[in-house]
Amino acid sequence: MNLDLNFLLRVGLTLLSAGIISFAATPLVKLLAQRMGVMDVPKDNRRMHTVPIPRMGGLAIFLAFFLAVLAFSKGIDRLLSAILLGAVVIVILGVFDDKFALQANFKLVVQIAAACIVVFYGNCRIARLTNPFGSSLYSYWDLGWLSYPITIIWIVALTNAVNFIDGLDGLACGVSCISAVSMLVIALVVSDTRVAIVMAALAGACLGFVPYNFNPAKIFMGDTGSTFLGFILATTSIQGLFKAYAAISFAVPFLILGLPIFDICFAVIRRVAHHKSPMEADRGHIHHRLIDMGFSQKQTVAIAYVLSGILGLAAVLLTVSGAMRALLMLGAVLVVGAIGLELIMTAKPPHRKHTEEAAPSDEGGTEEKQDETD
Repeated sequence: MNLDLNFLLRVGLTLLSAGIISFAATPLVKLLAQRMGVMDVPKDNRRMHTVPIPRMGGLAIFLAFFLAVLAFSKGIDRLLSAILLGAVVIVILGVFDDKFALQANFKLVVQIAAACIVVFYGNCRIARLTNPFGSSLYSYWDLGWLSYPITIIWIVALTNAVNFIDGLDGLACGVSCISAVSMLVIALVVSDTRVAIVMAALAGACLGFVPYNFNPAKIFMGDTGSTFLGFILATTSIQGLFKAYAAISFAVPFLILGLPIFDICFAVIRRVAHHKSPMEADRGHIHHRLIDMGFSQKQTVAIAYVLSGILGLAAVLLTVSGAMRALLMLGAVLVVGAIGLELIMTAKPPHRKHTEEAAPSDEGGTEEKQDETD
């Protein structure tokens, strides 16, 4: 680690500024959503809130992130400008989706276009994958032309993966914040200044918004926020995680983003196994199953936070600790994950009406719409 005090101060100011802007802007965005009629009205049993809740809160997160990055980055290079441009496309798409409930296929096309901006204009690609089992002669796999489609798939998949888990108050925002903090710590460890600034801005923006989004939520971030968070985490992980950490770089991004990755993979496999379209909405996400097992909304969100924190800690240990300690930590994560998966797969959801806490939830804020892209 070779970081001077001035840079650490800049990272801290980035996080603090983004948090303040997000916290101050959210009430204004809430008022804007109400005037535009961008409200989530509960109309099915997959929602847990009972009154209309404003959507589009992700606009405050984006604004805080964008201003903080512009203010504290030392110059905007081609890659960062491509990421910001792609993020603008994603946010505009999210705003229209929150208002008009766009078709899934159209949203997918626009998301691919945003990913292409980063890949082709910003030249941001997963060019190689390290081989943790290989010899010195085969320490990595060069992807060649496959790097283009693989990178686009990674960005689009992560963009929607965060959207998938946006089903309870504070869930997606909090998990994204934990992932951003994990990536920030790793960036500081390896002295990656650009990733550190971007992740500090993202973490701060999430921290400023989440007080309004905790149960009972006053505003949902909607697709505007969830897809934006997924897009930034996906693109930043490419430049900051896939390329820097020798034999363990293959595992690091999958650990940090483990919860949304598992949920989207589980959702696709589940729907295909039941002869349904992967885009068809259902009530089988991880947070749904935890609720059906009897956990409250707050308990379910806390479980997700703990799991994300453990995975993030494992990723950090993989980058800074000895191999044996890291493997022990990874083994513990796998055991916990296997136990959790067994509980989720074998649980029989009770037939009961979800009225707990009579609280609003991002379940109503994004779940039906997110599964259109899901």
